[in-house]
Amino acid sequence: MDSSQSPRILACDVGLKRIGLAHIVQGIILPLEPIIRRNRNQAAKDLAELLGQRGVETLIVGMPSGGLGGDTSTQKRIRHFISLLGFGGEIVYVDEDFTSTHALESLSHAKRESKRAYRKNGVLDSLSACEILRRYLGQMA
Repeated sequence: MDSSQSPRILACDVGLKRIGLAHIVQGIILPLEPIIRRNRNQAAKDLAELLGQRGVETLIVGMPSGGLGGDTSTQKRIRHFISLLGFGGEIVYVDEDFTSTHALESLSHAKRESKRAYRKNGVLDSLSACEILRRYLGQMA
């Protein structure tokens, strides 16, 4: 991938309350403002609009592994949500295990009150999406 051009890739960390977002600009992974979910249809509409506005060609979606018990209910929920987008580009699911932990570590310098606010306002979710995008790009290297 030529780092002087920004590929039209967007990563998302789909949660029940927020959808964290990240993109790549000239080879640098950057968080975007998260989507706050009021309901599934509103969140899908907002994400679909963002994908269209940015001309996204590849959507990277964080997917939990299911853990030891192989719980797939969250995986099914995420796949269903993504199906609501009507996105015609490539969809790639990437292991999102421990991305929130990595995102929290990147905020180790922040005060406790700030960390709490980052969880609530979705900053942490978008930092998790950055980690998801980093993993995807690492697989492509």
